[in-house]
Amino acid sequence: MTALPEVFFRPPLAHRGLHDVADGRPENSRAAIRAAIKAGYGIEIDLQLSRDGRAMVFHDYDLGRLTGVRGPVRQRDAAELAQIPLLGGDEGIPGLAEVLALVAGRVPLLIELKDQHGQMGETDGTLEQATAQCLAGYAGPVAVMSFNPHMVARMASLARDVPRGIVTCGYTAEDWPMLRAETRARLRGIPDYGATGSVFVSHDIDDLDNPRLADLKAEGAGLFCWTVRSPKAEAEARKTMDNITFEGYLPTPAA
Repeated sequence: MTALPEVFFRPPLAHRGLHDVADGRPENSRAAIRAAIKAGYGIEIDLQLSRDGRAMVFHDYDLGRLTGVRGPVRQRDAAELAQIPLLGGDEGIPGLAEVLALVAGRVPLLIELKDQHGQMGETDGTLEQATAQCLAGYAGPVAVMSFNPHMVARMASLARDVPRGIVTCGYTAEDWPMLRAETRARLRGIPDYGATGSVFVSHDIDDLDNPRLADLKAEGAGLFCWTVRSPKAEAEARKTMDNITFEGYLPTPAA
């Protein structure tokens, strides 16, 4: 397995870029990514799959909340998605290849592949393949992660040299009503960390008392925390976490 570059433990990671729609910077937009780079932050982004098998930088499964256009991302081709403006900005949905060229290794980039299965099971591998193809030859500090451990495991075979991690949380019924109870119970214990060759987890700030985190840290895992929204929450998270993913305020960038 490939170790996480040390730079991931320094600058705080801007959640979906340094977004602020009041300033024309929607989440996961080029503008938000440029702003994070300029401010000296690392960047966390999300990936969904287009109909024609391209990795698109977008959080939701449906276009509605972020564009005002209804319908699943996966039912539109990449070229069409690129022409759909993000609400609060003046640009369309970017592809991963474009974002990699924009970041160009200047800051650490943490990439979350969104679950394409619906129940955290085996996927068809299309998003993983599209991601790996984009990352081939990328020289900057980058890591991939997913809530779905099957996707993390697949990335191990497709992009062996890219560090991998699992996005984790307490999996409450309130937050995950569509996920089967037995699946929530299993994932809560982060059982797939070792089998997927992961070297870090990114864990929910509302579940920091999970005893599994201390076990993972003792095993040498990097511990990241999402989503931190205030200096007070950051101070609490940093008691146990190695770094934070933040939004809604400006933490001090690390040197």
